[in-house]
Amino acid sequence: MTDADGALCEEALGTDGLPTYAQAMDESSPLAVEKTENGEWSSEPGDGDKHLEATEATTTTAAATTTDSAAAAEFVPPEGGWGWIVMLSAMWCNGSVFGIQNACGVLFVALLQEFGSANDPQLMFKTAWVNSLSMGMIFFCSPVVSIFTDIFGCQRTAVVGAAVGIIGLLSSSFVSSLGPLYFTYGILFACGCSFAYQPSLVILGHYFKKRLGLVNGIVTAGSSLFTVSLPFLLNFLLDKIGFYYTLRVLCILMLILFLAGFTYKPLLPKNNNRRKEIFNFSIFKSMSYCIWAFGIPAALFGYFVPYVHLMKHVKERLGPDIPEVVLLLCIGVTSGVGRLVFGRLADYIPGVKKVYLQVISFFFIGLMSMMIPVCHTFGGLIAVCLFMGLFDGCFICIMAPIAFELVGPENVSQAIGFLLGFMSIPMTVGPPVAGLLRDKLGSYDVAFYLAGIPPILGGIILCLIPWIHERTLNEKQRTLDKEAGEKTMDHTTSALIPGTADHHKKEDVSVI
Repeated sequence: MTDADGALCEEALGTDGLPTYAQAMDESSPLAVEKTENGEWSSEPGDGDKHLEATEATTTTAAATTTDSAAAAEFVPPEGGWGWIVMLSAMWCNGSVFGIQNACGVLFVALLQEFGSANDPQLMFKTAWVNSLSMGMIFFCSPVVSIFTDIFGCQRTAVVGAAVGIIGLLSSSFVSSLGPLYFTYGILFACGCSFAYQPSLVILGHYFKKRLGLVNGIVTAGSSLFTVSLPFLLNFLLDKIGFYYTLRVLCILMLILFLAGFTYKPLLPKNNNRRKEIFNFSIFKSMSYCIWAFGIPAALFGYFVPYVHLMKHVKERLGPDIPEVVLLLCIGVTSGVGRLVFGRLADYIPGVKKVYLQVISFFFIGLMSMMIPVCHTFGGLIAVCLFMGLFDGCFICIMAPIAFELVGPENVSQAIGFLLGFMSIPMTVGPPVAGLLRDKLGSYDVAFYLAGIPPILGGIILCLIPWIHERTLNEKQRTLDKEAGEKTMDHTTSALIPGTADHHKKEDVSVI
């Protein structure tokens, strides 16, 4: 053996004739060995090859997941461009979906006239289920919609949803009794709206971040514009062409929504591991998100009651000659103002402290609901509706920005989906219970008083979120600092202890 061969041999085996630790851990080395379960090292070729293949597979999967997360974290929205077209499309989506839902008071009266019977003691209860089921199903489908959005993208999900909505609304115009409307309007139409609506929230995060609050305010203001105009249009259509043809005219709105869905071009990098994570339950590891996902539904048990029953209450309290549609106009106008003003204001409030805006909103929404039975003049009801609309707009426009703050952009789709799913229960139950109270007690007074309690209690629960979120972040930071300190100490110690990789490297250098 020549001196060169001896040097190479010593470099390969180390000074004691054994492979160095660093080489044993190097999978590219021809002397790579496998560690068995009892901590001993084995050089059997078969086991080593299997171990190497398994390690490479695990490393590849982990690298793909890490790459996806890093790409999402490094992604910077363009803050405009095609995003403005997307914003207008999402605005139309919010307008057509929730404009129709918020005008349910007008449709509720039309349903009573079309299918009602004076001899039915539960007429209000049965009729309220049509609109209540429709609103509830929009939110109930949201967890499933979030999965479809993650797998198939915002564009496909929104387009298919709008198509289903057209089918449901069109089929509702051919029914001859109240029962089939529970399915055609309450389920089929609502499910289509749900699949069209949620992607309109998610896609905005692809194009905006710094302006996200303002853009969400503009988008959600779409429902306010429709809430202002649709009641007058519906009253005109109902008087001229009747209930069935009015529904067919509304299909035109859904057709435009179908076309608008094609503008949702995604920009965020696709998560290659998403198909394996059908339900992303990791978001529930965040205590602040869990409180938010519980507090919002708790506040909404009475939220939808005024939208369904206010028109009927005004007719009973003030007479049939009162232009009750003006009240929806007041709610719509100030709701639009609230979404623009508070949406822009949210951009200046750091982090999850935006939730305090929702706390204030719920407090005033609950208070205004309790004020409805107290108002015995039309002017008083107008004032109540103005304030209710203003803070309704505040609550709506900052839902998506808060979700982005709590779980991050890569998890926001399912975070919003789960939240809207939880919201479906109170949104569905509230109006029929109010109708049942009206049938039993003869007036809506108790129903409106009770409707004001849940928003106030829900607002109190939401007050905990910023404190808990900040404490959680501080604990994570302390843990990271501790781990970093321990790694630094281990690295320093390993350089001094004989038998470690660093020590062998020093010996190898000295021998060579």
